[in-house]
Amino acid sequence: MKKKLLAAILASTMVLGLTACGGQAAAPAAAPAAEAAPAEEAPAEEAKEEEAPAEEAPAEEATEEAAEPAAASGELINVGFAQVGHESDWRTASTKSCQDVFSEANGYNLSFVDCDNDSAAQLEAVRSFIEQDVDYIIIDPIVSTGWDTVLTECEDAGIPVIVIDRTIDDSDKYVSWVGSDFLTEGKAAGEWLKAYAAKQGISEINYLIIQGTTGSSAQIGRTDGFREIAKAEGWNELDAQTGDFTEAGGQEVMESFCKSYAGKFNVVICENDNEAFGAMTAMDNAGVKYGPGNDVILISYDACTAGLKEVQAGKITADFECNPLAAPTVEKVIQTLQSGGTPEAQILVPDNWYALKDQIVDFSVDGNKQSMTEVTDAVIEAQY
Repeated sequence: MKKKLLAAILASTMVLGLTACGGQAAAPAAAPAAEAAPAEEAPAEEAKEEEAPAEEAPAEEATEEAAEPAAASGELINVGFAQVGHESDWRTASTKSCQDVFSEANGYNLSFVDCDNDSAAQLEAVRSFIEQDVDYIIIDPIVSTGWDTVLTECEDAGIPVIVIDRTIDDSDKYVSWVGSDFLTEGKAAGEWLKAYAAKQGISEINYLIIQGTTGSSAQIGRTDGFREIAKAEGWNELDAQTGDFTEAGGQEVMESFCKSYAGKFNVVICENDNEAFGAMTAMDNAGVKYGPGNDVILISYDACTAGLKEVQAGKITADFECNPLAAPTVEKVIQTLQSGGTPEAQILVPDNWYALKDQIVDFSVDGNKQSMTEVTDAVIEAQY
């Protein structure tokens, strides 16, 4: 039954491989949602890591409604989820979202594996799901390559695969990808900095990047997107090193930067909030003043609750969201498959950009005007 279902899916839809910039393929470019009203849809993109593929549907309408609920037949739907790990607040929110949605009460039996940032362990987790003969497999890939063999095994077993968050660049053997546009996130940070620097009368930008896990689509997209703007503006990149999306990694890299580039940098870009927390500790210890009105502009990604609190505290100058709550949209994909429908190949979840009132500036990404959300107590309370 699974094989017939998968054959029908693959025969009726072209699944596009999402890849990153810098020679790899890319995720679609869509403008983030505004606080009150979503921004205009972006055209060609970079890959959240990079270029623009086919039409995308908004998360809300991306899939058909299933004819009946998950457990209508009285049998649980078996889902295997191979998660990256637990390295950040974002990851914790992503995991909880999936566990809440794919619960027994909702008609599912979830087999969950925390792969602890170990690519080999993640491949083995997927193979274990195949042996368990689950109905669907969800993967948040640690790295974007090395997937074709195991996805072929899933295909041969007749098990549909749904990819969330990060992208897979070397295989198209999955039915849908659900996540954020990393390339646009990187471009948005760069375009915001361009407009903000102009407002502040800052004529020279010397920046450092604390990157995410090397080879992940989030790292590639955010780095490439920001560098695209930096290159066009003639900014000076002093250094870029990975902090592996962890607080400890961010602190270690920033400690090294503070020693090697003391007095030379005025912008630090951290590719997630947890790295920013570590970088803040390192700068505090080194006596570096950062945040609005100080020597260093600190930019972050993810916009978790703790990250927005640091925006409100005047430490992170701007935070660019990556929405971790993909599970409800993934469930719509599964329900579409259950009812015999064809889900969208790529589905974007909405993201927002955050800052305090005085740091909100007008800017566009790929010609599309962006909206920023002012960080308030109510905004923080509503965040993941």
